[in-house]
Amino acid sequence: MINIFKNKEKNKLDDSFLSKITPLLIHAAKIDESYTSDEKEIIKKTLLKLGAEKENIDQIISKAEISEENSNQILDFTKEVKNASVSEKIKIIEALWKIIYSNQKTDMYEENLMRRLAGLLYVDNKTMVDIKEKVKKEFSK
Repeated sequence: MINIFKNKEKNKLDDSFLSKITPLLIHAAKIDESYTSDEKEIIKKTLLKLGAEKENIDQIISKAEISEENSNQILDFTKEVKNASVSEKIKIIEALWKIIYSNQKTDMYEENLMRRLAGLLYVDNKTMVDIKEKVKKEFSK
C-alpha cells in the first residue's frame, strides 16, 4: 500500500514540475506571435515524454497558458528547468527547438530566446548547437 501512495505522490510532483516548465514551452511558441496547433502538439508530446499522464495534459497546458500570459520574464519559467536532470534539460531544449522550427524557419527573437536560455539553464553552446542542428535536420526532411 505504501508504494501506491508513493507513486501517486510522485505523479503529483511530476505534474507540479511540468506545470512550471510548460509556460516556457508556450513562451517559445508565442515569441513569433503565432501559437499554432502544430506547436501545441509538440508541447503535448514533450509533456508525455517527460512523464505527464495523458488525461492531465490539457489541464497543464491551460494553466500554463495563463501563467505565461501573466508573466513578463523568462526567469519565472527557467527556475525549475535549471534544476532538472541533464536528460530532462535536453528533452526540453529539443522541444523548444522543435517548437521554433515547426514553421520551417527561425527569427531573431527565437534565436535570442535560445541564446538567453542556454545561459540561464547552464547548457554549453556546443550542446545547444548540436540539438538545434538535429532538430533542423528532422524538419528539413
